[in-house]
Amino acid sequence: QVQLVESGGGSVQAGGSLRLSCAASGYTYRRYCMGWFRQAAGKEREGVANIDSYGRTVYADSVKGRFTISLDSAKNILYLQMNSLKPEDAAMYYCAANPSPSACTTVPGQTIRYSAMPIRGKGTLVTVSS
Repeated sequence: QVQLVESGGGSVQAGGSLRLSCAASGYTYRRYCMGWFRQAAGKEREGVANIDSYGRTVYADSVKGRFTISLDSAKNILYLQMNSLKPEDAAMYYCAANPSPSACTTVPGQTIRYSAMPIRGKGTLVTVSS
């Protein structure tokens, strides 16, 4: 059974950094579209960043230049490095996957929709204090 498990969330002050991890079991990142999503209290879930098996990345405009998505294929772990965190970055963060790399978006600023990702983790919470 395929499982994605996020970790690395926590509480940080504005301006700080966190690195989120998403470990996969029962699933090998060979051909894929992977993404990070977040949902703040009272808001809709939104895409943060996605990466495909060709190494192409797309970021939401709100995080571009501050967040970096990457994949360690050997360890089967997806990462999200978050720097210069702002209070508005506070949310539950989820990773998700689609076995088809063509599912990923390639248009700058337009991340893939969560509804297009059939494999999903349960999330890790990030809080940012001002």
